[in-house]
Amino acid sequence: MSEFKKRIITSFFLLLLIFFSFLNYKSLSFFLFILIFITLFELHNIFKKIYKKKYFLIFVANILSVIYLGYFSITIMLFLSEGFIINKFVVLYLLIICILTDIGGYVFGKIIGGKKLTRISPNKTYSGSAGSFLLSILIGYVFFKLLSDLFFLNINIFILIIIISFISQFGDLFISLLKRKAKIKDTGSILPGHGGVLDRIDGILFALPIGLLIIKMYS
Repeated sequence: MSEFKKRIITSFFLLLLIFFSFLNYKSLSFFLFILIFITLFELHNIFKKIYKKKYFLIFVANILSVIYLGYFSITIMLFLSEGFIINKFVVLYLLIICILTDIGGYVFGKIIGGKKLTRISPNKTYSGSAGSFLLSILIGYVFFKLLSDLFFLNINIFILIIIISFISQFGDLFISLLKRKAKIKDTGSILPGHGGVLDRIDGILFALPIGLLIIKMYS
């Protein structure tokens, strides 16, 4: 089976898993716990490769990871605890923007190519970055109109999308930097065609909590 087919099948099951996890607060809490546990494991393996036998640095890096991922989880769960039925659509919308950013970068980067964006990730191009913004703005606006009856955002939707897309791309580059230092292609192999869990949620880890904080500020 080709990598592309594996990627499609894995993406389908991931979307199903996300859908069912948002059915209620408890299922989402459990899903988030598993997600964070796997992410911490993958980060630990990256730090071991970067710092070799410098155990203190590995320990510090792991502690910082636990602190940030704890903040990530708490931000989401507190936001949802205020009204799960309505607020889950806000979280899902931000996830959609992150996914569109990832897809836009991949598709436009492959089709157009062009000048490399940075040495950190040789596959990232200026055309891919522009595609990330373009796709997230265009389709993100359509999704917003479709979901506008389910939630209200007291902030200009285009500004929100651009901020979320930018931070998502930053998160992707940051994890790419860690992988480059660790001299690995993927953070794991748990997701056929994709790599590790961290490979899929790198941008989300940064964009989602910041997006929720922005929305709370303007609510």
